[in-house]
Amino acid sequence: MDFSSISRRRLLQGSAALTLGTALGTRGATAADTTIGFIYVGSRDDYGYNQAHAAGAAALKKMAGLKVVEEEKVPETDAVEKTMESMINLDGATLLFPTSFGYYNPHVQKIAGKYPKVHFEHCGGLWTDKDPKNAGSYFGYIDEAQYIAGIVAGHTTKSGKLGFVAAKPIPQVLRNINAFTLGAKLANPKTTTQVIFTGDWSMPVKEAEATNSLIDQGIDVLTCHVDGPKTMVENAARRGAFVCGYHVNQSPLAPKAYLTGAEWNWEALYPKFIKMLAAGQSIPNFYRGGLQEEIVKVSPYGPAVSDAARRHADEVKARFMATGLTIFKGPLVDNKGKTVIAAGTERGQKDPELEKMDYLVEGVLGAAA
Repeated sequence: MDFSSISRRRLLQGSAALTLGTALGTRGATAADTTIGFIYVGSRDDYGYNQAHAAGAAALKKMAGLKVVEEEKVPETDAVEKTMESMINLDGATLLFPTSFGYYNPHVQKIAGKYPKVHFEHCGGLWTDKDPKNAGSYFGYIDEAQYIAGIVAGHTTKSGKLGFVAAKPIPQVLRNINAFTLGAKLANPKTTTQVIFTGDWSMPVKEAEATNSLIDQGIDVLTCHVDGPKTMVENAARRGAFVCGYHVNQSPLAPKAYLTGAEWNWEALYPKFIKMLAAGQSIPNFYRGGLQEEIVKVSPYGPAVSDAARRHADEVKARFMATGLTIFKGPLVDNKGKTVIAAGTERGQKDPELEKMDYLVEGVLGAAA
């Protein structure tokens, strides 16, 4: 954590709240010299979740009339409340991006209620009409990119065994595991995905252990959903396995082993948000999009990806970009044999039921709870 971050916290503890700077209003327009705060749960150069958001923050720094303040390594506890208040009261921030999933309930909800003139945009939270109107939730359908990565993995695996290192069995993570597996099954219907949950977003030792355990089981293609994929990518590549990345492009870490990956495109979305506010438009309290909306993207293919895999993946990607494609449709059975989506039912990407996903599909080896 840098010195300025420590100073803000100490000052907040010993001083009364200062007058707010120029405010955006509940969902209103931005003004000149607006201060925007970004809060990260980990390091902003983690080759993962936090780095993806930091790339978006860097894009805003290039825009005129904006000042960006950042604080990294802020836990999903009341520590984030103190950070948000310090950014508001000491830095004059009127728009905040608390980026980690666990920040939303109750921390963002609590501070948003306390500061109704400040605008809060949270990544991944499930905003409802009972929540403060000056708070919003945005996220991307990155399972679309995971689905495409799964196709590449399914074409590449020789063992038919894929591995997934995951943090927590929350809906967004389960959705990624399931999409990756369903994509792989398009290429090879007999493919299985073994999942290991580490228990938290950043646990490098457990991530390394999980990676080694999966490879010891004969798994030859791995991916993950943790904050920093660096550990998994480097360990898997060192042991001769292939990898699909997550959050950002990790190919520099493993040039020969990297197949493709599912990436965020926050450097496109955050400037779009600012332009919307500057034009007097409101950002919907619940904002979602995928490949078509340029909120997510697919990493370039690595040298080990076959021509057949490229053609198949490109074909599916084109369908997402053109008219959309339904990943989750019936009949769909979970890995316990229960029908989770009935025949004839399609759950499009905006279906709220997908935000509540609590199952792993047939073909995934592991438990959702």
